Amino acid sequence: MFNRRDLLRLAAAGVSLATMPVARAADGTPVRGGHLVSIVVPEPQNLGIAVSNPTIVIAANIFDGLVTYDETGTPQPRLAERFEQSPDGLTLTFHLRQGVRWHDGVPFTAADVKYSILDVVKKTHPRGRGTYQHLEDIETPDDHTVVLKLAKPSPVIWAALSANETQIFPKHLYEGTDPLTNPWNVKPIGTGAFIFKEWVRGSHITLERNPNYWDAGKPYLDRITFKVVPDAGTRAAALETGEVQYIPLSPVPLSDVERLAKRGDVVVETRGWEAVSPIFFFDFNLRRKPFDDIRVRRAIAYAIDRRALARNVWYDFAVPATSPVPASQKQFYAPDLPQYEYDPKKAEALLDEAGLKRGPDGVRLRFTHLNHTYGDDFKRSGEFIRQQLKRVGVEVELINYDLPTFLRKAYTDYDFDTLNVFYAAFSDPQLGVQRRFWSRNIQPGSPWSNASGYSNPEFDAVVEEAAVEADVAKRKALLARLQLIAQTDIPSISLLELKQFRVWSSRLKGVDVSPVGVYGSLGSAWLEPVPSTRG
Repeated sequence: MFNRRDLLRLAAAGVSLATMPVARAADGTPVRGGHLVSIVVPEPQNLGIAVSNPTIVIAANIFDGLVTYDETGTPQPRLAERFEQSPDGLTLTFHLRQGVRWHDGVPFTAADVKYSILDVVKKTHPRGRGTYQHLEDIETPDDHTVVLKLAKPSPVIWAALSANETQIFPKHLYEGTDPLTNPWNVKPIGTGAFIFKEWVRGSHITLERNPNYWDAGKPYLDRITFKVVPDAGTRAAALETGEVQYIPLSPVPLSDVERLAKRGDVVVETRGWEAVSPIFFFDFNLRRKPFDDIRVRRAIAYAIDRRALARNVWYDFAVPATSPVPASQKQFYAPDLPQYEYDPKKAEALLDEAGLKRGPDGVRLRFTHLNHTYGDDFKRSGEFIRQQLKRVGVEVELINYDLPTFLRKAYTDYDFDTLNVFYAAFSDPQLGVQRRFWSRNIQPGSPWSNASGYSNPEFDAVVEEAAVEADVAKRKALLARLQLIAQTDIPSISLLELKQFRVWSSRLKGVDVSPVGVYGSLGSAWLEPVPSTRG
């Protein structure tokens, strides 16, 4: 049997704990029917605009994308059966699947795709404006052909065509409205494997099987209920009693992982997060003093022991980040960047240099810090940071909000001093990384983007050059330059690369474990029947 150190080492390395003998289950033919009970935390703001994790894991069952991705990141057909690119990279053509209908019975057509990309994703998605910045127009020569016309080649588009990045909306329900406030966002109509049934705020969201799904024979499940259970201990207990069969986000206390993985009826799975590549970071609000002083930002970076944070708070389900791009993305990661290894003396010297001397009470500086809302691990991280900074004379007041308030304070009002949060780095830095630093992502009301207010013309120029560079080696060099600028200016401290996981009942089969599986549909999932207790 694996001991605790072995278990956590394997999980942190991305090894599937589901492959261990205690978590394996016999293969079988999918069983039709059944009610899957899941948990999602925190409760999403909406289900229509999929830009936050709680929304995405539910919306992935309601909406389909043009494509999905295989183990290598290669696009695979979904709503688009075939697709090709012109030799000059300026024309992308998608041949849509015929016979697909929206859940309200209206036919799905090329007009829906054109509207969704041009009027919703490009204008409102926090990553869409970067992904589609060189998209000039979309032609629809017939109801089942979509032709994207680009001013310049944009390689990143091919990494952004799944439902969580390029969501396809029903034009007949959204056109002429503000897509961010459209009432259909809380009772969505999609083309996916499951149909929205009800949302009882503070309690649960229920989806039901789409009997007319284009992928014949699927889904297998009759119903999925996503419960809202804020307490991590309660989530673990619900899984152990069989009340719940699937928890994709912040599933259980990290201290419980070893115990759960030893049970024969629970799967602990690290696969499915690779393409998400979560980076946990500390943001400064550069609009406020003294965070406009680079010496203060660097001092705070030196004052945080990231190795201890990974070990003591994250139970080694994380490693210290050395760049905004995770080291696991070897094709993009830049080594030999400036680093801020734990050095309290250097932190104090920089604070002195910045004129922030200790007062009679030993305090140099006071500020507030918003904790991310996705579970207790982020609150504990905030407490760890508070204790670390206290040692160098910085007093931090921690603030905890619900998700809607956090989003408003951080991304609409910019009413914060500092915060901790994670973003998905995704499979390409232009999807998940540049939004933290690109000035064009300072868009009030656009979540998960440039909250710090960082604006650097040199950085912006590198971003924009990389977006159209088709040569792989040259683009890699530009992305390395991007990382160097961000790590030097440090408007945002990259703290940890998170090694996240999901847990589910061993009765649940067919869960997507591809690199983007956590954002995948449960259309192929099925529940093994409970053995009969009758003799």
